[in-house]
Amino acid sequence: MCELMAIAAAIVFTAGFFSAKRRDAPTGALFTTMLMFWGAALMWGVDCVANAIAGEGLLDLSWKDAKLGAIVVAAGVLVFAVLFAVERCRCRRIDDALRN
Repeated sequence: MCELMAIAAAIVFTAGFFSAKRRDAPTGALFTTMLMFWGAALMWGVDCVANAIAGEGLLDLSWKDAKLGAIVVAAGVLVFAVLFAVERCRCRRIDDALRN
């Protein structure tokens, strides 16, 4: 379940990144978070394949795995919020310096 959640979050942040890039909006926080979720999806993808080779099921759809996925997505969104706030402050500071 955490694999599916990480893939979904990666797709959402990838769409947000390309949308912001098209509008010439700051994309640093989106890009970093997108890469984090794609890294998590890749890591869990390798884990799923290793489990399947070992004879277990391809995906773990248990509640424990769903909780882990929710925690990872929540942590990723929190990291995005912090990075976005820092990026926003830097942009304001640069805009203020250019106006003066």
